[in-house]
Amino acid sequence: MMDLFNLIGSLFGYILWAAFFLVKNFGISIIIFTLIVKLLLLPFSVKQQRSMAANARFQKKQREIMERYGKDRMGAQMEIQKLMEKENISMMGGCLPMIAPMLVMLGVYYSVINPLTNTLHIASDKVNAAMNSIYALPGLGTSLSGNNYGQIYTVKYFNLLQDFFKDGSGNPLFSGSEADSINQFAGGFNFLGWDLLASPNASSFLSFMWLIPVLCFATSVVSMLIMQKMNGTQIKGCMLVFVFMMPMFSAWIAFNVPGAVGFYWIASTVLGFVQSLILNIFYNASIIEARDEAHRVVLRRQQEAEVAYIDVPDYVAPSEISRAKKEAGNVKYPEKKKKKRR
Repeated sequence: MMDLFNLIGSLFGYILWAAFFLVKNFGISIIIFTLIVKLLLLPFSVKQQRSMAANARFQKKQREIMERYGKDRMGAQMEIQKLMEKENISMMGGCLPMIAPMLVMLGVYYSVINPLTNTLHIASDKVNAAMNSIYALPGLGTSLSGNNYGQIYTVKYFNLLQDFFKDGSGNPLFSGSEADSINQFAGGFNFLGWDLLASPNASSFLSFMWLIPVLCFATSVVSMLIMQKMNGTQIKGCMLVFVFMMPMFSAWIAFNVPGAVGFYWIASTVLGFVQSLILNIFYNASIIEARDEAHRVVLRRQQEAEVAYIDVPDYVAPSEISRAKKEAGNVKYPEKKKKKRR
């Protein structure tokens, strides 16, 4: 599975490197890169938004059924099942549109955490040899071994350890052009005063690197709460815990990993939230309900237009017919005069 994510990350890495080549800043290139990925995933996002809006409308009708049936849970469940069939609601309907974007986003994540192989597209055997050389160093290697961000740390310390990276024959691991690309890449990780190659837990308080995990948590919670309110869905019980636990977990990871990873999560969350706000304008529960109602009206008119016209006499009530006959029977006509015979 990791090979699949690295393959996707390698493909998206060309976009990330192209963005970096244009702006020469990794923070800005991440924003551009994330925006492009969001646009590529727009069809899936539209389908997911429509599913969320339909689910919000279904939940509203479901609450009405539960209130109408009261304690009759069996009757309510039967009515809800009929409603699901009528509204074409599937329990997996909101999950399926998320699978493909999730796979892509994991691939994008791997293009960020593996910049040497997936963004600069340097041979993995060279990169692994360089990371093993770093891990073999006393002190520094011990603190870095065992995590998944060895390539980011290799970029960070490349200028200092460039002459140390040798192959088995004593030749430099990286060619001159590869070394230049890595050094150029390493020089573009300063963004808004943050060193995106440094981790917040190893940075001083005045560096404000701690803002990265804080923003990871805040943007995630705020965006989820606002979108849930806009979609009309209620968060209760364990779901409320989930809303806060996942952002806290992400913030904890962002505190312990290089800032580039946390900044990518922030950019992805903010741009995803903006995208959801825009989609909600066109695909919210009331708009979809109005469109469905308009579609039903048009369909009914089409069906009526296809029915053959039959000329039917005006309806006369039986009582009116009886009264008319009775009145006709009571009419006295004048008698005809008889002619005299001669």
